[in-house]
Amino acid sequence: MIRTVIVDDEAPARALLREYLSAETGVEIVAECANGFEALKRIAETSPDLVLLDVQMPKLDGFEVLDLIESAPAVVFVTAYDEYALKAFDVHAVDYVMKPVGRERLHEALEQVRARQGGEAAKAPRPSPAALAAAAREPGRFVERLLVKDGANVHVIPIERVDWIEAQDDYAGICSEGKTYLKPQPLAELVAGLDPARFVRIHRSYVLNVDRLARLELYAKDSRVAILKDGKQLPVSRAGHARLKELL
Repeated sequence: MIRTVIVDDEAPARALLREYLSAETGVEIVAECANGFEALKRIAETSPDLVLLDVQMPKLDGFEVLDLIESAPAVVFVTAYDEYALKAFDVHAVDYVMKPVGRERLHEALEQVRARQGGEAAKAPRPSPAALAAAAREPGRFVERLLVKDGANVHVIPIERVDWIEAQDDYAGICSEGKTYLKPQPLAELVAGLDPARFVRIHRSYVLNVDRLARLELYAKDSRVAILKDGKQLPVSRAGHARLKELL
């Protein structure tokens, strides 16, 4: 039995998926969600085997939902045509069906899910949501906000409010307006989605929003420190100084 959650902000789209799934054997719909926040709650409550996930939704899009899911259900994206998203799905071997959804195409996706259940493919790591989202963005577009799940809450941090980001083992500490939010994502992966004209890796452990920089000071030979507008001091490596000079 494939326990399934439907996530789509359009009621007719959910109804169509419900109709098609009702004709499939071995499929149980355990929840229907109209937005990403509701999806996170219901996925946590029901622990489904499969999530049919719309890509373009208000509040949280499909990639952001994928980023915040703590369990590891199979995911089939449901999307209107977008050349960048489709290329990203193909590159990362992610299942998707295009809108308007056809009965046969959905059946094919379900057959692929069934084939992977309990097989070696089920043990394969899920593609990085950040890498998938980055591949799906048009060139020149960057992350506009960072999301951090904290228990049942989701902190939405607009990118312009990020002061700096610090590596903390396998986590990234996002520092914003005097608070630090821990996101389970390597710093290098998180930085890949940021605008390089605004965020600079000044040290192997620190990425700085250059709008927060007040001045640079020489700390020791070939060693500098960044003084932020709020007085915070961050180390600057030789390579980080070169990146700052190139940008500034």
